[in-house]
Amino acid sequence: MPLRQDSFGELKVPLTWMAVVALIVCGVVGVSILLSDRRETFQTEAYGAARQAVDTVSAPVGATVAAPGRWTGDLLGWLRSYVAVAGENRRLRRDLVTLRVQADEAVRLKDENDRLRAMLGVRTDPPIPMATARVVTDSRGPFANARLANAGSDAGVVVGYPVLSERGLVGRVVGVSRDSSRILLLTDVASRTPVMIDRSNARAILTGDGGPNPKLEYLRGRNPIREGDRVLTSGDGGVLPRGLPVGRAVKGLDGRWRVVLDADAGAIDWVRILKFKDYSQLADQEALAATRLPPVITENPEDRIIGAGTSQPQPAKPPAQPLATPPRKSAAPPSRPPPSPVQKSAPVPVAKAPTPAEGRPQ
Repeated sequence: MPLRQDSFGELKVPLTWMAVVALIVCGVVGVSILLSDRRETFQTEAYGAARQAVDTVSAPVGATVAAPGRWTGDLLGWLRSYVAVAGENRRLRRDLVTLRVQADEAVRLKDENDRLRAMLGVRTDPPIPMATARVVTDSRGPFANARLANAGSDAGVVVGYPVLSERGLVGRVVGVSRDSSRILLLTDVASRTPVMIDRSNARAILTGDGGPNPKLEYLRGRNPIREGDRVLTSGDGGVLPRGLPVGRAVKGLDGRWRVVLDADAGAIDWVRILKFKDYSQLADQEALAATRLPPVITENPEDRIIGAGTSQPQPAKPPAQPLATPPRKSAAPPSRPPPSPVQKSAPVPVAKAPTPAEGRPQ
């Protein structure tokens, strides 16, 4: 096939010339680099001038030749930075989730710290030893309301101990194991707590019925309670100490008096178990044992005559006889004077009549 009739024939000549020019340029560049890199150029003027000329020409040529590589490097760096930004974004998102969890944990710990500070501020008068516990489970039903705390017999907890939150009375302990205790809440149907009205000092029994507001029963007196009266433990029966806060009195929809418990104002997470057995533990037994009673006098001090350094007991005096009441004056003069008191009180002898057996005197 003739060259002119070939479809690629017109491209062969330019490609050939371009290859020849590129080969010449590469040869010139190679010779220039070889000449400029020789150490002898520092010692001879000829090589010094040649090196200067090569450096002058190669500087812009090298910059032009290196431009595509520089652009390619910048593009690769941008791509790498884009990929790195995507990974950094994912890492920052993970860190944000972790920080949010830590922030929630910090808020929870702050709230728990505030609750514990409030629990440490719980005081009783007189002071009663306490054990702090955390409520771990909540047992609820239609009528049963109980909690399980993580303090048991190892902490000195005994059945019957009252339980307080930072706001008020929660209930009492009804079961104890080695490391846990069951708390019967005031709202349980089996709960019966003696209470009193702070304003009128009226007594009542706080009875749970499974609802949130236990009712007050056996109220006595005339108008013993009003709306909003403060309800405290009365201490009757010696089961609970006197004066523990319980709640406020309200009138229910059924017309009965009920109590809004102070302990229901917030979640019951931490509690304090009062180690209260009876009122005898609140008294200072050593002080009571050291008390000396005054001596008991069994005789009349007036019967003792104190002499010069000695005293001798005297016989007791006979009791004085009561005087007779004088007779009332009448209008008519008496026929004879009234008897004296001695004559009136002395018996009058009566002569005995002789019996037939005695007969006449011989």
